[in-house]
Amino acid sequence: MDQEKKAAVAGVVYGIAAFGIWGVLPAYWKLLKTVPPLEILSHRIIWSLVFAGVTLLFKGELGEARRAWNVRSTRNSLCLSATLIGVNWGTYIWAVNTNHIIETSLGYYISPLFSMLLGVLIFREDMNFWQYIAVGLSAVGVGYLTLQYGKFPWIGFTLALSLSLYGLLKKAVPVASLQALTIETLLISPLCLAFLGYQEFRHQGAFEQHAVSTQVLLVLAGVVTSLPLFCFAQSAKMIPLSQVGFLQYLSPSLALLLGIFVYGEAFSQAHAVSFICIWTALLIYSFSGTSFMRNLAVLVKPRWIS
Repeated sequence: MDQEKKAAVAGVVYGIAAFGIWGVLPAYWKLLKTVPPLEILSHRIIWSLVFAGVTLLFKGELGEARRAWNVRSTRNSLCLSATLIGVNWGTYIWAVNTNHIIETSLGYYISPLFSMLLGVLIFREDMNFWQYIAVGLSAVGVGYLTLQYGKFPWIGFTLALSLSLYGLLKKAVPVASLQALTIETLLISPLCLAFLGYQEFRHQGAFEQHAVSTQVLLVLAGVVTSLPLFCFAQSAKMIPLSQVGFLQYLSPSLALLLGIFVYGEAFSQAHAVSFICIWTALLIYSFSGTSFMRNLAVLVKPRWIS
C-alpha cells in the first residue's frame, strides 16, 4: 500500500475515532448525572485546558498558541467562540442528563444545514436548487415535531445554532483546533474556577461530595473533550472534507441509538416523521453537488426558479 493510500485509511480511522467518541459521549455524561450540569461543564473546561495545554507543550506548539493569543482580533474572536462552545457544551450536558438525548441528535443532524444557511446570510455564499430543497425539508421536519408536541425543540435548535456559529468563527480565524481549544478554555476558565471554588467553599463541590471514581471521571472530561478534537484535526488533514462530512453523521446516529435502545427515551411517530425529513434533507444536501443531481435539477426545477 503506497503512502497516499495509507494516509487515506489513517484519515478515515481518525475520523471514525473522532465522531465515534462524540457519538458515545452521552454515556460518559450519564455516569456523572449526580453532579450538577454547571459543575460538570466547569470541570470539563478546566481539565480541557490542562490536557490541551500539556498536549501543545509536548508537541512544541505552545509558542504558536501564544502568538495567536497576542493578536487582539484573534483573541476577541476566540472569546466569542469560547462563549458559543460553553453554551453548546452546557446545553448538551444538561440535555443528556435530563433524558433529551434524542433531541441532541436532532440538533447535530441539522447543524450542517444551519451552517449552509449562515454561509448564505453572512458570507453571501450561493445555494443551488437541491440545497434549498434540503433546507426546506429540514424546516418541515422541525416544524412537524413542533406542531405535534406543541413546543419548539429548543435544545436541538440551540445546539445546531451555537455549533454553526462556532464553525463560522473558526472559518474566519485560522487557528489550529487544539491551539484554539487551549485559548478558548483559558479565556473562560477564571469563571469556572470561581464557581468551583464557591461550590467547595459551601461544601457542595463534587470533590467533597462524591466518590473518587466520580472525581476521576470529572478530570478525564478534559481527555474525552480534547482527544476527539485531535483525531478530527488529523482526519481533516488526510482525507477530503466531503468524506469528513459523511463521517460526521456517525456522531448523532450513535447518540440517537443510545437514547432509544440504551436509555429508553421515547421515539414517537412524530419523531420518526421529523427524522425522516431531516435524513432525506441530509442525503439531498450531501449529493447536491454531483453531476447527476445537477442534471436532475434541470428536469424537475420549475421554470420560475432561476
